[in-house]
Amino acid sequence: MELRAYGIILRRWWWAALLPALVVSGIGFATYAQPVPAYAATLRFSAGLPPAAATVGGFDPAYYSWLSSEYFAAGLADWVHTGDFASAVSANLQPDGVLLEASAVQAALSSDYARSMLSIYVRTASQADTAALAHAVTRVLQTQNADAFPQLGGTPAQVLALDEPVVALAAPGWNAILALPLRVLAGLGAGLLLAFGAHYLDPHLHTRSDAEQLGITVIGQIPRRNGR
Repeated sequence: MELRAYGIILRRWWWAALLPALVVSGIGFATYAQPVPAYAATLRFSAGLPPAAATVGGFDPAYYSWLSSEYFAAGLADWVHTGDFASAVSANLQPDGVLLEASAVQAALSSDYARSMLSIYVRTASQADTAALAHAVTRVLQTQNADAFPQLGGTPAQVLALDEPVVALAAPGWNAILALPLRVLAGLGAGLLLAFGAHYLDPHLHTRSDAEQLGITVIGQIPRRNGR
């Protein structure tokens, strides 16, 4: 089918192509709400064996310390995602007067690591909660990490905070930015399918080519008014 034929179809069924997009856009604008402001902080840590443990076994202390540091960073990044860590942070917040359930703490945290550096990302709807949560995360990582490493026999690993957490207003996520445009595009796509489906099911003959496709010999054609 030539591009000109597609244009003819869309000109004839333009209302079917636009109807879903208009409906979706109307619903989207009627239900649209501004993204809730969120505050975020990034924490970075290094971790390693206690000095005494690094010399055990006859290995080169420097090599053994660097190698174990990578394992600790990976292990701590996984520990941050667990309910055990969230419960520990939730309990650590209570003396500060901040009451956050473990489920809320778990939803506010994400983590990553590269080589020997652990990064933790905190995001909540409150600037005060984000700051309190960042400090509680630091305290739990530094004082209660022995629970995550039974290999150390109850001796906690050394966790060093590399910078002070800075709480800042976070940019809205891509979901909040693109939700409405994606809905409109989906409506347009559904409209195009509706228009071409209506053309396919339409039993009427509109053009000379429609008749010729059925094997009908056309001997004449009455032009539209004004020559169209």
